[in-house]
Amino acid sequence: MLHDVKLEQLAEPLLTWFVGHARTLPWRSEPTPYRVWVSEIMLQQTRVEAVKPYFERFMKALPDVEALAACPEDALLKLWEGLGYYNRARNLQKAAVQVMEEYDGKLPADYAKLLTLKGIGSYTAGAIASIAYGLPVPAVDGNVLRIITRVTADDTDIMKPSFRGGVEAELLSMMQKLTLPQALVKKLRDENVPGALNQALMELGATVCLPNGAPLCGECPWKTFCLARQQERVGELPVKRKAKERRIEERTVFIIRDGDKVAIRKRPDTGLLAGLYELPNVEGDLGDAEVLAYVKELSFSPIRVKELGEAKHIFSHVEWHMKGYAILVEEESAGAAERVPKECDVLPGEASGETGAGSLIFVDAEDAGERYAIPKAFAAYARYMDIRLGNERFVQ
Repeated sequence: MLHDVKLEQLAEPLLTWFVGHARTLPWRSEPTPYRVWVSEIMLQQTRVEAVKPYFERFMKALPDVEALAACPEDALLKLWEGLGYYNRARNLQKAAVQVMEEYDGKLPADYAKLLTLKGIGSYTAGAIASIAYGLPVPAVDGNVLRIITRVTADDTDIMKPSFRGGVEAELLSMMQKLTLPQALVKKLRDENVPGALNQALMELGATVCLPNGAPLCGECPWKTFCLARQQERVGELPVKRKAKERRIEERTVFIIRDGDKVAIRKRPDTGLLAGLYELPNVEGDLGDAEVLAYVKELSFSPIRVKELGEAKHIFSHVEWHMKGYAILVEEESAGAAERVPKECDVLPGEASGETGAGSLIFVDAEDAGERYAIPKAFAAYARYMDIRLGNERFVQ
């Protein structure tokens, strides 16, 4: 790790570069503990440009820990819709409840206590502690591991927990004894050296020492120190074990229309896309006859059916290969299913705590996408929720 290359050598040129090259990001303009926390959770597995509008909308709707803790889950998931990895939002809220109950609504200025909060690991705890509170603790993510392995030409598998722990320990030791010229310190926001250093490490990995494609070595403040560059091994590092191959699942998706209503259902509270609303779907690649049989099994009388083509969605561990059908059914045949009035703010069963997971409900097609958190996995078909089927193909 950092044996031949010392952080004392790296910190000053890195921070000098950061002062002149730091991106303007909404969470950096006001790095309160809450804003830092929410931004870091959103940025997990998600690009910065994609996060920006979600962060601004989230802050407007839920400006503090108290608002987040009290937010209804459906409203929270709707705010998160499109970011994916919805457990991040659920854990964020669970941690907000913890903060309200245990810390009077204020995130603790203590690295160890931050680690006790739901969904906060060593990286997020380090980011909050350093950026918001100025505590000298590291925040090691994939960007940091990449630039450290390259500058030191370390070919250890970065997926090994022991490697990450070693990098964190060495950076912690170095940060706690680091000294810098006062003129440089004064250029940093609030003269916060730990926060600036962690952000600079991440910024270097995100904008210069890139994960994909050729890194911009000519623009790097470490180009004279980088052992991987000297040894012409930049393309070989970091070493990362191959991820397990994703499982392929065939699925058939249905847009079932009943007049001005469209059918959705709530997924179970655990598992993939837990607690979100989805278009009805089944496992397997169903043909026309099987589609008709499935709809009739639901006690609907189909009038028209239109095939919508194929789509694909990739999760971290599974890949959905989908085929969609838009189906118009007779209104009287859908009488057994719940029909939610457009003005209704509470779904069937919510008052009693039962949301009817797995059963179909008919909601207003015009604003279904605005009111219910429907996963991005169904984006290819969700756009058909508010259209008239016309006379494309009649069911015989």
